[in-house]
Amino acid sequence: MPSFNFPNPSLADPDGLLAVGGDLEPQTLLCAYKNGIFPWFDSDTPILWWCPDPRAILEFNNLYVSKRLARTLRGDKFQVTFNQDFDAVVKGCAYRPEEGTWITPEVAKAYGKFHQLGHAHSVEVWQNGSLVGGLYGVAIGGLFAGESMFSTVSDASKIALVALVDRLKHKGFQLFDLQIINDHTSMMGATEIPRDSYLARIKTAVKLKVSF
Repeated sequence: MPSFNFPNPSLADPDGLLAVGGDLEPQTLLCAYKNGIFPWFDSDTPILWWCPDPRAILEFNNLYVSKRLARTLRGDKFQVTFNQDFDAVVKGCAYRPEEGTWITPEVAKAYGKFHQLGHAHSVEVWQNGSLVGGLYGVAIGGLFAGESMFSTVSDASKIALVALVDRLKHKGFQLFDLQIINDHTSMMGATEIPRDSYLARIKTAVKLKVSF
């Protein structure tokens, strides 16, 4: 059982903030994600839990791949793997010296443990044997909640996203949660839906018997 009891997600404030405190133990994270809640905070704040309205998702059939990106995908410039170097992907996502990051050492350790237990997963993009991009997220049943992505060369994070969508689609996942929309994911086809709609869909998704 989680050591932290979450309020009803529909009670989040207008910015999406639902709760403060608790911990990042695996059972707490599992409880949170199953109920559409995710942690997002920095080193200057306590743990903050969110359930924003509207909610960003990516419908598999809405994924936008430009002609230029399609050409790159057909080539052999990049190689994609899954769950081959989770810690390195998290480290890449955390390295944002100009912006700051919510992926503190505490968060990296918690999601590393979550990965070891089979709940968190990574997509790696390689070029000439070097990790140049990737993303990670949480899978529960037919839900995949994307957490963060990074790239050190052009198109690497897009390659990771396309590879992930293809995998989720063929594995039988039902809901790809992006939490909060941004310019990058919007360009790739992300949309927003009301929180109530999202919470209804997640109840069905997490019950599916599929695996990453």
